[in-house]
Amino acid sequence: MIRVLVVEDDFRVAKVHVAFTRRIPGFQVVGTALTAADARRMLTDEQPDLMLLDTYLPDDSGLAVLAETDVDTIMLTAASDAAAVRAALAHGALNYLLKPFTAEQFVDRLTAYSRYRTALATAAGSQLSQEDIDRAVRQLRAGDRPTAPKGQSGVTARLVAERLAALPRTARTAAEIAAELGIARATAQRYLAALEQEGAATVSLRYGTNGRPEHLYRWKGPADTNRDSGTDTGLPGG
Repeated sequence: MIRVLVVEDDFRVAKVHVAFTRRIPGFQVVGTALTAADARRMLTDEQPDLMLLDTYLPDDSGLAVLAETDVDTIMLTAASDAAAVRAALAHGALNYLLKPFTAEQFVDRLTAYSRYRTALATAAGSQLSQEDIDRAVRQLRAGDRPTAPKGQSGVTARLVAERLAALPRTARTAAEIAAELGIARATAQRYLAALEQEGAATVSLRYGTNGRPEHLYRWKGPADTNRDSGTDTGLPGG
């Protein structure tokens, strides 16, 4: 279970962040801090694994809190100036999500973070290879992709990804995925190709008796594709 501390000066927005977090399997909210002082105390008392941090707090900047801790942090803020973004990343923020954002964007970032932790935890041996590190970083950034390319459905994209990830060690064809989801083979092929381009799947060729090659797709990351479609939150505050 990933323990989460929500740091947000607007209690209404904090409640939304808490509600979103609780909807994601594997996450537990251990506290809500409305000020920098509260955040510092809870970081010590609660020992969270992840902090969701606002920049604008009434008694100090969230960036100052970030600079004082080594807890994994995702910024949830309205601060869009380049200096704030550079400072957050320089102090170790793993991701940066601008308000207002959608529930889907929120869930994508936290789900990607969970996959990143899993990738590091399951890497063989105590010493990581470059491939282990690259795989973990790809998982961390996977939630940053646009919800769906123009002309494509985010719902269909998630269904195809979830179906492929359900059997991560098994290579699947577009025809098989299409039959399981009740969609056209060409549609499944298009979404599977997008997953391969994004680095979420690998593709190989299998030659049948008629000589025509068939594409085989295999899930590349941990088989955890829990997504929430969500809508725009219209979150106020900073």
